[in-house]
Amino acid sequence: MSIRSRILFAVAAILVLGALVAPIWRVKLFAPQYPEGLGMTIHAGTVRGAKENDLQSINMLNHYIGMKAIIPDAIPELKIIPWVLGTLSIAGMLVVISARRRLAMAWVVLYGAFGAFGMWDFYRWEYSYGHDLDFERAIIKIPGMTYQPPLIGTKQLLNFTASSWPDIGGYCMFAAFLFAAAAILLDMRTDKLRKA
Repeated sequence: MSIRSRILFAVAAILVLGALVAPIWRVKLFAPQYPEGLGMTIHAGTVRGAKENDLQSINMLNHYIGMKAIIPDAIPELKIIPWVLGTLSIAGMLVVISARRRLAMAWVVLYGAFGAFGMWDFYRWEYSYGHDLDFERAIIKIPGMTYQPPLIGTKQLLNFTASSWPDIGGYCMFAAFLFAAAAILLDMRTDKLRKA
């Protein structure tokens, strides 16, 4: 790999670390009784309220409709994600040191697979929370109603408007993929020009 491609790849490996320090995803809920909104941010190792008592308030609302409480320590993925991100970043730096395009391509494929699996797993998690309701303990019961927030975008859930978007760490992860792919494409282009 050329020096320029290796620099781009190093930037990609560093950007992955951004997801370890910044929130990856954010979910917001707005309703007439919560004009300022309630929110939670999903980090590599935990889930937090956007404001101090938001997660507690969301869990209280979830209890009324029979949803499970969101307990970060009970979500196994949150224990694994920091290790996976750290490993991907280190592997990215090893690609930079080795300067081998095939390793770079393998890293991009592995990283893309991790991203796709992560999105699927997040959807599955949202689906479980929004559909697997405990109607016996629910105070508010609406037959046929589910409360799954959108994976990406905005959705109306009763009188709540729920929105779900990537946060800074999520954008860092997406940018890392773009930088790594650009590094490979630049290297391939440089190779073609050299051979022409």
